[in-house]
Amino acid sequence: MTIYTFDNTLDGLLTAVFDAFAQKEQPEALLTHGDALPLFCDRTYDVCTDEVKAQRVWTGLEKHLSKEALRLISVSWLSELRELNSPLFHYVCKVFRQGDISHNFADPDVLIVTNIARRVMHEQLRMKQFIRFQKAKDDTYLAVIAPDHNVLPLIIDHFRDRFNDQHWLIYDAKRQYGYFYDGATDAIRVTFDDKDSLPFNLADGKLTNDLLSSDDQLMQDLWRTYFKAVCIRERLNPRKQLSDMPRRYWKYMTEKQ
Repeated sequence: MTIYTFDNTLDGLLTAVFDAFAQKEQPEALLTHGDALPLFCDRTYDVCTDEVKAQRVWTGLEKHLSKEALRLISVSWLSELRELNSPLFHYVCKVFRQGDISHNFADPDVLIVTNIARRVMHEQLRMKQFIRFQKAKDDTYLAVIAPDHNVLPLIIDHFRDRFNDQHWLIYDAKRQYGYFYDGATDAIRVTFDDKDSLPFNLADGKLTNDLLSSDDQLMQDLWRTYFKAVCIRERLNPRKQLSDMPRRYWKYMTEKQ
């Protein structure tokens, strides 16, 4: 049994595909450096990530797959799930051997990659629904999220189109980066040097009192009051509410604080 190990990057995975074909072998699995090896592992090969090799593989995929199938691969990678590595590796290898297999759901690797991509797309839709902005005194709007998957790159265009005349920052507290939009140019990726420099509380995503706009505090209070007022107690359905609005998203939602 031959096992490949890599640095858990998409370029690393694509490099592994290149090396597998160059060495004319098909490893049984692709694992991240440090993962426990299977019991009957005869040989391991450490993949050294090479951007040139990765680009050659991606260019090859563009010749074999539709834009929709390529997007599915990119989206599935944003899941950050370790169990995706081997199926996605085998999926890409099969594309070069068999052609476009993106609709062959009888293939277990295609099915796993597609289902994971759907989970990511489902969460990015929920993020569009559940993001709540706060207004700072300098008229910049802040929203803090902590999704299960790395969906922030998928939702930026939506908010840039919807709020294209405003300054805003959407920050992923789980992955410690965000995107800032200045109301004119493209949204840029930002990070903070340390947690102490954050303009908000990581525990609840709230702006500090010295930064929060006074009229936004009023709007938050009004929104909570409205949310409670429209709730018909006799028609409460906690199970349905949790299905539509899972508890893991409540942390940064104004109406749930």
